[in-house]
Amino acid sequence: MLRVHMRAFAWFMGMFVVGFAVMAAFTYPAWLLVHPHVDWPFHRIGGRIGQLVLLICLVLVARHLRIADRASWGYGLPRRDFLRELGKALGLGIATMVPIIVVMAAFGLREWRDGVPPGAAELAKLALKGFATGMAVALIEETFLRGAMFTAIARESGTKLAIILTALVYSATHFFASFRVPADQVTAWSGLDLVTGTLQAFSDPFGTSDPHAAIFDAYLCLFAVGVLLAAVRAATGHIAACMGLHAGWVWVIAFVRETSQPVENHPLRFMLSQFDGLVGWLVLAWTVVIGLVLYRVYARRNPAGVTLPLGG
Repeated sequence: MLRVHMRAFAWFMGMFVVGFAVMAAFTYPAWLLVHPHVDWPFHRIGGRIGQLVLLICLVLVARHLRIADRASWGYGLPRRDFLRELGKALGLGIATMVPIIVVMAAFGLREWRDGVPPGAAELAKLALKGFATGMAVALIEETFLRGAMFTAIARESGTKLAIILTALVYSATHFFASFRVPADQVTAWSGLDLVTGTLQAFSDPFGTSDPHAAIFDAYLCLFAVGVLLAAVRAATGHIAACMGLHAGWVWVIAFVRETSQPVENHPLRFMLSQFDGLVGWLVLAWTVVIGLVLYRVYARRNPAGVTLPLGG
């Protein structure tokens, strides 16, 4: 019985297996073709290959699971309503992320890079870059996770399991691009090294052998974010609000990462993860707080009355 109920999830996990296999086999040949002309690092080329494979697999799996329609992918709202809800959620995302950044600054947990704030022109440039990053990340991740994957699992296994499983995958994917292969160390086996190195972070999440490689706090924090976004998806029946919240959070985070760095000798440094010096125990606690508020807001509103046959 469990095997039947997990069939949709298994299909999506199979996509990642195929993606990793193709990355291991084709990243090195692609690097030989691309690197002499474009100065892309090895892991970036591998990541693009993996994303392309996932996109192709997503289309095929969506057709197989009969979720290849706008509503199943989370785009059931009319365009005007979708953009309006996205815009409102974008504002909410920014408004809910800025306070915890202020707390970090107030406690002296982060400091300006090079000790001085960037000029106005540089700040504007970084703000635009952060916005573009936020929108791109939200579009890709929400369409895949809270769109197609959420619908497939929810219709087969129920909403609660869809929330948990998509959050687990969402959190895990943030660590896939953390391994690096320097250009002067690239060999014919580097594609396999890229995959094994990427997955190695999960073998020691607490950083027992290397404290600087610990990911447990960051994983829990991102899992909580994934639960929140999936709960909003379930409450609204679309991904417009998820995209807006996600984009707003990433926009602020990207800007903060580019302009500041953690204070390594601070006694409360453990509140920020080693993974990126930002998400961690402090942001996890804040996510729980805003999550309770945001879910109630969207559960009560559901502005378009959109629902999906998601199951129990």
